[in-house]
Amino acid sequence: MIDLLAWGLASPFLFLLAYLLVELVGGLGRLKPRAFGSSPEHIALLIPAHDEAASIADTVRALAAAAPTAHILVVADNCSDATAEQARAAGAETIERKDPERRGKGFALAFGRNYLAGDPPDAVVVVDADCRMERGSIERLAAAATATGAPVQASNLLVSSSDVPPLVAISNFAMLVKNVVRARGLLRIGGGALLFGTGMAFPWPLFARLPLASANMVEDLELGLELAREGVKIGFDDGARVISPAASLASGRGQRKRWEHGFLETARRQVGPLLGAAVRRRSRHLAALGAHLLVPPLALLLLAASLDLLLVAGLSLSGADSAPALLLIALLTLVGLTLLIAWWREARALLPARDLLRAPLYLLWKLPLYLTFFTRRQTDWNRTRRD
Repeated sequence: MIDLLAWGLASPFLFLLAYLLVELVGGLGRLKPRAFGSSPEHIALLIPAHDEAASIADTVRALAAAAPTAHILVVADNCSDATAEQARAAGAETIERKDPERRGKGFALAFGRNYLAGDPPDAVVVVDADCRMERGSIERLAAAATATGAPVQASNLLVSSSDVPPLVAISNFAMLVKNVVRARGLLRIGGGALLFGTGMAFPWPLFARLPLASANMVEDLELGLELAREGVKIGFDDGARVISPAASLASGRGQRKRWEHGFLETARRQVGPLLGAAVRRRSRHLAALGAHLLVPPLALLLLAASLDLLLVAGLSLSGADSAPALLLIALLTLVGLTLLIAWWREARALLPARDLLRAPLYLLWKLPLYLTFFTRRQTDWNRTRRD
C-alpha cells in the first residue's frame, strides 16, 4: 500500500518533468531559417496603447526606423494622458477609442482592425507600446505570414541594464526559457507554436475574421488555442526578435501575476477539451499543446516537484519503494542541467553567473504569487506600470 502511495504522489510530477525536459531539449538548437520570398508591399504595424504618453513617441520612431515602409497605426485606447498627441507628433497615424466599459487589449486590437479594413494591408504585425523590433524582423514575419496563410510569432524577450537586481535578471531568463527555448521545443514536437501578444504577424484574410474583442487578460494565449482547434498551426521565427524593458521587482510581480494566473486559469479550462480533441482527431499538434498547458509555470513546477520529492523520499525512508524518489531526483537533475545549457548558450549576457546562484530566492519570491491564485485570483486585464 505504501508503495502505491509513493508512486501515486510521484507519477504526476514524473510526467510533467519528463515532458518539460523533452520541450527543453527540443528547444536547445536554433530553428533552421526558412525562405519565404520578398516581404509584402503593404504591412501595417498595429500598436495598442493605454496611457503610454511617456514612451509612445520613442516606440513609433524606433519601429519606423526598423521598418521604414510599414504603415504604423496607434490605437490610443481609453487614454487619460497625451498618448494620441505624442504618437501623431512622432509620425504615426493615430486613432482614439473611448469605451470605459470595455477595457482591454483585445478591444483595442479589434478597433484598429476595423479601421484598417477600409484599406486592408497584406499583413498585420501587432507590437506592444513599449516594444522594439530588430531591423528586418517585421518584414520577415510578414513574409512568412503571407506565404503560409498563418500567424507567425517572433521571439519575445525582456531586457534590462547590467545593474538590475538579480531577481529581475533571473525573471528575464525565465522569460527566455518560456518564449524561446520551450517555444522551439513545442514547434518541433507538435508543429505549431503559441502567441505571445507582441511581435506576432497575421495575414490579413485571417486577421480580418479573428475574434479579437475580448477583455481576457491572456487574450493571445486564448487566440492561439482557438486557432489550433481550427487546424491553424502558428509559426515561430526565433531569428525575428521583439524586446521590451523589464519591469522593476514591484511592477514585475503584478505583471507576472496577470500572465501566470491567466495561464493557470486557461489551462484549467482548456486542457481537457484540447486533449480530448487531440485523441478524436489523432492530432499531434493538439496533443503537444495540451501537454504544454499541463506543465505549470517553471518556478511553480520546480517548487511543487521539490515538495513532492520530500514527501516521496519520506515514504521511501519509511519502507516504500525508492524508485519513485530516485526517478524524481533524476528528472529534476536533468531539467536543471538542461536549463544550465540553455543559459550557457542563450543567456550569459542576460543573466550573469553570480546572479544565477540566486535562483532559489527567485522561486521563493514567486511563491506568494501562486498562493494568491487560490485565494485572490486575478481575473481581469491590467496595465503594467512603466518604471
